[in-house]
Amino acid sequence: MALTNRSSTVRGYGTAAGTGALATLILVVVCGSPWYVDWAEGNTDPNSAGGWFLRLLAWPAWRLESTDPEQSLLATDARAVLLLVFAVTFLYLLPASQVARVQGSLSQFFSGWAAYVLAGGVATLLAALLTSGGTLLADFETTGTGATYGFFAGWIIGLASLGGRA
Repeated sequence: MALTNRSSTVRGYGTAAGTGALATLILVVVCGSPWYVDWAEGNTDPNSAGGWFLRLLAWPAWRLESTDPEQSLLATDARAVLLLVFAVTFLYLLPASQVARVQGSLSQFFSGWAAYVLAGGVATLLAALLTSGGTLLADFETTGTGATYGFFAGWIIGLASLGGRA
């Protein structure tokens, strides 16, 4: 089948980057919410793999109000906001034309996953540099946590990216 006929066969699908961006928004809004964070901390065992993973999903925690009067809400929630911004940006920039040509290809999965790993690391580094008063070494170590989060949660974004079009 010619590539020019493709639009009629894939009309019902969203773009791979668009579905990945929607999954990112849902993941950060739901799993980063104060309610989920409290539930994960109170009801999971950090010494089990499942408990560790459920707590890791709460990593981009955001708050409705700041408990520290010296910090603004933007500084408190910078990591979650930057994760959303970078994830959407990388989801749109990373897929090459080859990735989007084959709907449902494994390349779309890995592209979405890689975008989320990169977004987690970059968002954490930038948030740490902008909001912490610590050392550069501490900021770099914190970045490892963001990349770890992106690696273990990024498969969800990769799965959401499957089946989309360019």
